[in-house]
Amino acid sequence: MEWREIYDLWRNFEDLDVVLKDELSINTDEEALTDAFGASLSFGTAGMRGLLGAGPNRMNIYTIRQATEGLATLIEQNGEEAKKRGVAIAYDSRHYSPEFAMEAAMVLGQHGIKSYVYESLRPTPVLSFAVRHLNAFAGIMITASHNPAEYNGYKVYGADGGQMPPEDADNLTNYVRAVENPLTVAIGDKTKLLGNGTIEIIGDSVDEAYLQEIKAVTVDQELVNEMSDKVNIVFTPLHGTGMYLGMKALEQAGFKSVHVVEEQAKADGDFPTVSSPNPESEAVFDLAEQLARTVEADILLATDPDADRLGAMIRTADGSYQLLSGNQIASIMLDYILNARKAQGDLPANGVAIKSMVSTNLADAIVESYGLEMVEVLTGFKFIAEKIQQYEETGAHTFLMGFEESYGYLIKPFVRDKDAIQALVVLAELTAYHKKNGRTLGDALQAMYEKYGYFNEKTISVSFPGLSGAAQMKQIMQTIRTEGIKEMGGLKVVSAADYLSATMTYADGKESKLAYPASDALKYVLEDGSWVAFRPSGTEPKIKLYLGVQGNSQAEVEEKAAKVEADIRELTK
Repeated sequence: MEWREIYDLWRNFEDLDVVLKDELSINTDEEALTDAFGASLSFGTAGMRGLLGAGPNRMNIYTIRQATEGLATLIEQNGEEAKKRGVAIAYDSRHYSPEFAMEAAMVLGQHGIKSYVYESLRPTPVLSFAVRHLNAFAGIMITASHNPAEYNGYKVYGADGGQMPPEDADNLTNYVRAVENPLTVAIGDKTKLLGNGTIEIIGDSVDEAYLQEIKAVTVDQELVNEMSDKVNIVFTPLHGTGMYLGMKALEQAGFKSVHVVEEQAKADGDFPTVSSPNPESEAVFDLAEQLARTVEADILLATDPDADRLGAMIRTADGSYQLLSGNQIASIMLDYILNARKAQGDLPANGVAIKSMVSTNLADAIVESYGLEMVEVLTGFKFIAEKIQQYEETGAHTFLMGFEESYGYLIKPFVRDKDAIQALVVLAELTAYHKKNGRTLGDALQAMYEKYGYFNEKTISVSFPGLSGAAQMKQIMQTIRTEGIKEMGGLKVVSAADYLSATMTYADGKESKLAYPASDALKYVLEDGSWVAFRPSGTEPKIKLYLGVQGNSQAEVEEKAAKVEADIRELTK
């Protein structure tokens, strides 16, 4: 159907949600209506994410029902046992998150599928934990991560607590797309489903189980006890879900000098103190930095709205504060964990760290210095979760840490997604360690570069909005594949990895096969070990460009990065 026909179908739907009906009665912007009704939200391996509003290309109760109807079909295909195990459902502080969570539960209930719905907002990693703790068949997280306030989203988790792997995700996507009209999806009666236990409300008991597991994240409890009141920490949950469990975890570990940014402590879907609640951005630390100067904080920590990502600013030798990249945070944590565990005689010989294909090579240098292995996977924490599961089943490796450059880290695998609550505890502990030894974290970062070499990474997002955006992105990726790349920033390409065809091509023309699932991504390694990568986002109309350079000084890597960035941007014009 044309977009106007779909628009009329929604506008004339007798039982349309009153908020959406009011929106359609006043919205006459044809461009906006074309976007809202001329396409459907993309449901991919990471679920879906989009603007709130009316229409099949917006987040609303009907697109939530459509997605959940697809999930219900997948669960039914797995039999009665899967239906009994059910689905754990959590949500963050965004607008309509509680309503969307209950809508999902009512769709499942209509199919006789059990659901466990949190009584109030919770972090994404706690949802991942709950799936495992409750032996649920799947999980749903209502969140748009660190997107601006006008967005929400829907993420689906598998039985292992990780986001669904490709095969299951592909099946789910097909089931979701088979639902032609989201307005017609049936829901069960909420009161009846709560009364007969098909919908069960959960809360503190699961939190307590999670916090019990968090205790194992602390590596050196004696160190923490000694420094508990000597380390000044500033923490902000950025109006999201991180406040309660983040503070509980820090207090449980023993940290006594934690200063909360009160203006950002209350959950609020408008995120009134920031333009976007993204802990990658220095701007979100403005209030935290004001507080930090007052209390002379050693470290500033910020969780995003669903508390799976963590950003940090560190105190430097001159008393100023420096924003860290996700790669720097991951590297400084990894270096501390391996060093502390080695000092305790607790570093397993078969230890392994796991990173995404677009994350820093600094982490490889750190791991290799301890005689351990770094494993690289595709972008998406589900691939890290798959490796953890594989190692648990085979005993081939002991998991030490996993991370993505996009501010996501996992220390202990009782969760199978990135976990900012775990990272809070580790960063607080390593701050205590370096302070005890007379160092700021700025000193520690510099010492790490002097030991392992200098590295500089950057992620660039190029947006392609509107209905034509997807076609533009596809054409750009196809052009790069067809024409290839010979050099970047004056450095020759020595290997080219195409993850869609699972092919590695070398400068001499030789080829080999890659042992990865098919993924629309390209990565080029340069003659000095530097690299660039291209990857369309799975949830937003963007191509993400990545670069990582290495060298012998800060000045050298900054110069290299600037040259490579100039070339990489040219390819997406």
